[in-house]
Amino acid sequence: MSTQKKKGITFRGLHRDLGYFYVGLIISFSISGIALNHRNQWSPYRYTYQEIPMQVSLPANPQDIDEKLVKQISVQYKMADQYERFRIRDKQKELEIRYEKGRAKIDLQTGKGQLNMFKKKVVLAEMTKLHQTLNKNWVWYSDIFGIAMLTIAITGMFITRGKKSFRKRGYLLAIAGIIFPLIFLFLL
Repeated sequence: MSTQKKKGITFRGLHRDLGYFYVGLIISFSISGIALNHRNQWSPYRYTYQEIPMQVSLPANPQDIDEKLVKQISVQYKMADQYERFRIRDKQKELEIRYEKGRAKIDLQTGKGQLNMFKKKVVLAEMTKLHQTLNKNWVWYSDIFGIAMLTIAITGMFITRGKKSFRKRGYLLAIAGIIFPLIFLFLL
């Protein structure tokens, strides 16, 4: 029996080497994708490290709340340099003030509220940015990554032979893998 190694590119070798090269990005996209799926339950970007109770005087009519008043509130709580914007939420029941590193929510009836101060979740916040960045170089790299993922998927269909090959049984799992997300997308 010959121990001579095959030369050239094989599906198995391409599948393996692309997998090795992109393993870090695959893990990063997987973790941050799961985190983004649950962003309504908890923020993958930041966490609250300080909660400051608020008590402010507000006009009786929510339509009288303007940027000047909101900036005065921001000065009172030493947040003027971080002020971004404000809005009236929940059908005229709550004043929300957004800051660079915080958010205040104030009840319009009582003037009571809370200022939450945030810090960034260092690793997870950066990973989630990978899904959203529009940096031209990153977009090109992501496109190449997408092509590599297609290559890994396609070569994966041809690296196993025999009764567990794609032609014998793998195609059934592939069909199920296509149908399952379509059910969630269109029926659930």
